[in-house]
Amino acid sequence: MQSNKITLKQFLHYFKIAVTGKANEFTSGSIRKAIFMLSIPMILEMLMESIFALVDILYVSQVSVNAVATIGLTESVLTLVYAVAIGLSMAATAVVARRVGEKDIEGASKAAVQVIFLGVVVAAIISAIGIIYPKHILSLMGGEPDLIAEGYGYTQILLGGNVTVMLLFLINAIFRGAGDASVAMWALVLSNGLNIILDPIFIFGFGPVPEFGVQGAAIATTIGRGTAVLFQLVILFVGYSKIKIGINDLVLRLKVMFNLIKVSLGGIGQFLIGTSSWVFLMRIMSEFGSEVLAGYTIAIRVMMFTLMPAWGMSNAAATLVGQNLGAQKPDRAERSVWKTGKYNAIFMGLVSIVYLVFAPQIITLFNATDAVVISGSNCLRIIAAGYIFYGYGMVVINAFNGAGDTKTPTYINFVCFWLFQLPFAYVMALTLNIGPSGVFWAITVAEILIALIAIIWFRRGDWKTVQV
Repeated sequence: MQSNKITLKQFLHYFKIAVTGKANEFTSGSIRKAIFMLSIPMILEMLMESIFALVDILYVSQVSVNAVATIGLTESVLTLVYAVAIGLSMAATAVVARRVGEKDIEGASKAAVQVIFLGVVVAAIISAIGIIYPKHILSLMGGEPDLIAEGYGYTQILLGGNVTVMLLFLINAIFRGAGDASVAMWALVLSNGLNIILDPIFIFGFGPVPEFGVQGAAIATTIGRGTAVLFQLVILFVGYSKIKIGINDLVLRLKVMFNLIKVSLGGIGQFLIGTSSWVFLMRIMSEFGSEVLAGYTIAIRVMMFTLMPAWGMSNAAATLVGQNLGAQKPDRAERSVWKTGKYNAIFMGLVSIVYLVFAPQIITLFNATDAVVISGSNCLRIIAAGYIFYGYGMVVINAFNGAGDTKTPTYINFVCFWLFQLPFAYVMALTLNIGPSGVFWAITVAEILIALIAIIWFRRGDWKTVQV
């Protein structure tokens, strides 16, 4: 692996080790090998998630344009309310990785239990809001009356059953922090494999199952992810992962919980800023009608197909940073970030070429309506223009989070999203009448700005002294 050339046989050998989880030492030896062993299952995990997102939108686009737009509006709200859970997952990865690097597996297991407790509480609050106010939520997001009438059932079920989604990525964050990326991968394979099978059954009806339309997509998602959560819990209690939970561990430990909350606050603020900006961008896009909104939604889903694997690689950087800081090897942690960033930027650069050349053909696969294709292909091409910066930036941002320094990305997000992106998008799209392209350019320029600021800040090295 340390040689610049690897044969196909060697690649397949390392690939098998990575997906079976047999490699679990990431604080010594080859950094390239460590990146590979962590990245492969994380990329496959995220790739499976993005494949489901594409299949889901492919099925739903056969129902109606309103159905596609409903998913876009609902998911923009979901990203906002899940900001708390995302912050918790970052704290879980950082704390578990640090404890594992310190060889304190018991401490890592105690932290895992508290993460699960917190996730259940947050999910219960979101469920209550989603079950009672689905129509109000879609209305606030600018949904038209016919869209609300057709799609509120999707919003109600997805938000009402959000505990399955919440626990799925919280527990996977625990596995990733422990270096058990392959376990997280198999949980997503199970979840999204079931989703892909169940989606057409519940959307279009099959045998005794009636046709639910867009609401069926939410039912399939909840069943698929709920099954995967049961699989995760079995792994945790049986002890296949490094992290093992016993009945005696199921107690509140306020000191551990408060430490997790403290670390997660920066992450919560970080993603509240980022995701709320996406909500406002979606609100601006809704001004241009359901067809333009549908094109934007399809384009975002397509981009997730490539962004998810890139996030998988950046998650590997977070684990490597956390574990190596725990092992008192900050220089190795830093080298891991630069190497991972380079690989991610190369990958994103190749993807951007595909989007720039084939954007209309890609959008047409999902919906051939002229307005939808124009909106979606413009979105793909403009955002892809900044993909290389985005690839590098997401690795560096996740490296801060892996170190437990969740405050720095929060400051960066505040400046780039709220002080720049939102005003820029509003002025370009509505004040200067440039239209949807104004929103797309705001996204691209903001992501480039995030990458540049993050790299400069990371070089200062303050993240190496953060204690979690």
